[in-house]
Amino acid sequence: MLIRPRRNRKSQSVRNMVEETRLSVKDFIFPMFLIDGINQKIEVASMPGIYRYSLDLMLGEIEACMKLGIMAFDIFPAYPDDKKDKYATESFNPETFYLKAIHKIKSTFPEAVVMTDVAMDPYSSDGHDGLVENGKILNDETLEILGKMSLAQAQAGADILGPSDMMDGRVGYIRSVLDQNGFTEVSIMSYTAKYASAFYGPFRDALDSAPKMGDKKTYQMDPANYREALIEAELDTNEGADFLMVKPALAYLDIIRLLKDNSNLPIAAYNVSGEYAMVKAASQKGWLDGERAMLESLLSIKRAGANLILSYFAKEYATLVK
Repeated sequence: MLIRPRRNRKSQSVRNMVEETRLSVKDFIFPMFLIDGINQKIEVASMPGIYRYSLDLMLGEIEACMKLGIMAFDIFPAYPDDKKDKYATESFNPETFYLKAIHKIKSTFPEAVVMTDVAMDPYSSDGHDGLVENGKILNDETLEILGKMSLAQAQAGADILGPSDMMDGRVGYIRSVLDQNGFTEVSIMSYTAKYASAFYGPFRDALDSAPKMGDKKTYQMDPANYREALIEAELDTNEGADFLMVKPALAYLDIIRLLKDNSNLPIAAYNVSGEYAMVKAASQKGWLDGERAMLESLLSIKRAGANLILSYFAKEYATLVK
């Protein structure tokens, strides 16, 4: 007898019936870039279709996304150099535009999930995720700053904090600060396996947050390492993380699967700026079908085991499938 798997591929209706992986708008968190000011919408040159918004216009963009079914947003602030210093003090200044924006977004759209970024680099004059002294990133001294930042974001109304710094012990430190101050319901989505990747370039353009010296290889993971991700996952879980994240996504599908198979926590994957930019650039050149490449890429992330996908394609995908 000849086995014929093609019978289950013979029509779209049959293919839909046996489809193993299904992508939904509900799977997405949309990363967005916030700037100070009014009526500001500036395209990120290396990320076609992605903009830096002032709060007034970001509110409109969030509303449009929610009408498409996107309910979760990760807000990243872009600060000018004159607001940056060695200790990232602007990050916990109650009058800073980022914290005020979080409060406004959450009060305007209480049903939305507002996620924030916890790391020093948007506010640091050194451009690093941790405190720099004599060319070294100080781990434990950084935790105190991250704790102040986290508390300020929770007080502003954030639902989920995203520690992206990769300092040792930061999840436990942040969880303790939150709990001691009554924010037991604020979640932590830890950047668990964040690799020292070449795919972050456009993001750093968007925030002007590239390191002023050196690189981030002493705290972000070595792309050669696989099982080390299990160490990070176990630590973050024991310290109180609610979600584990892999970043980037496409070059690390094996890591997504590894964490999915070894953790009971939801797994998030960050489809990062460089991954987005590559598809957009090739599509603009006519070298590939951008829409199909987007769909295939996103599906591969979900198939690898991601429960949640942070992607700059979120709105485009939602518009396509609506």
